Amino acid sequence: MSILAKYWTKLEDNKVRCELCPFRCVLKEGQVGVCRVRKNIGGKLYTLNYGKVSSIAVDPIEKKPLFHFFPTSEVLSLSTVGCNLRCRHCQNWEISQVGVEAPFLRDMSPQDVMKIAENYEGIAWTYNEPVIWHEFTMDVSKMAKKEGLYTVYVTNGYINEEPLDEVLRYIDAFNIDVKAFSEDFYRRITGGSLAPVLRSVEKVKRAGKHVELTYLIIPTLNDSEEEIRNFASWVADLDAEIPVHFSRFFPMYKLTELPPTPVKTLHRAYKIAKDVGLEYVYLGNTWEPEYESTYCPECGNLLIERVYYHTRIVGLSKEGRCKKCGRRINVVLPPRFL
Repeated sequence: MSILAKYWTKLEDNKVRCELCPFRCVLKEGQVGVCRVRKNIGGKLYTLNYGKVSSIAVDPIEKKPLFHFFPTSEVLSLSTVGCNLRCRHCQNWEISQVGVEAPFLRDMSPQDVMKIAENYEGIAWTYNEPVIWHEFTMDVSKMAKKEGLYTVYVTNGYINEEPLDEVLRYIDAFNIDVKAFSEDFYRRITGGSLAPVLRSVEKVKRAGKHVELTYLIIPTLNDSEEEIRNFASWVADLDAEIPVHFSRFFPMYKLTELPPTPVKTLHRAYKIAKDVGLEYVYLGNTWEPEYESTYCPECGNLLIERVYYHTRIVGLSKEGRCKKCGRRINVVLPPRFL
């Protein structure tokens, strides 16, 4: 379904400029943006993927990954097609690097989604980039908030400030993928830029929203001690309580020539991040429960135990404090736990 898009400017000669993400694509009549789903039709910008669903599933919230937001809950997860980045290592390239011509899409209305979502605690926009599904995700998220459901945005953070302001009104929790801590990596490997992503993280944090960060460590590309230390230090300066997930790379899409990330590299990143003061650091794709569980930064007490995707809240009070030392923990607990 094509509907008139938000966030664009009409230019001369029937051109339009999309204002949704930092690319600010200038499109002639009939042209489609870098995202593959926003098109100039008759001198107006239309979104082509409204209600076009590529995937719908029920996931543990920990799979997003969000470890400090509604732990143990199940979330209805949805995606469409397209992306505004061109990551050479994309794990979901089958849906992110195609457009609305994909044969596997199904049409769903916001009401269709809400009918399914009423059986769960929240809705997550995930798998591909929700920024380029803006109109649909916002319509559904508004309805979800009215029904008391939580909303989650799993994103690359590549969005302009005005549309992000709207997202912040209707989304409760974010996992933002910081793909590296260098402009060179972003330019060569993603086709984008680091600076807008960092601005998004800072803006989400200032807005008081729950935010966690993911950093996929790729051998030879973003795994140097200096880069990881710079990233971790930036997070610590922003807020040392932000949970950070270092994840293990496996060969994928256009980066099949690289080996999987050695586990020792992730262990090194964990130590660096803790040394600079980050209080909640996790390792993904290693399947080591000791690096997935949550411990009190003050006394080391086990707070939330995670073994694969099996999660138990064991050391937290209903007030979100460590049962052993009383330290307040940066966690949003589900109401049923309270």
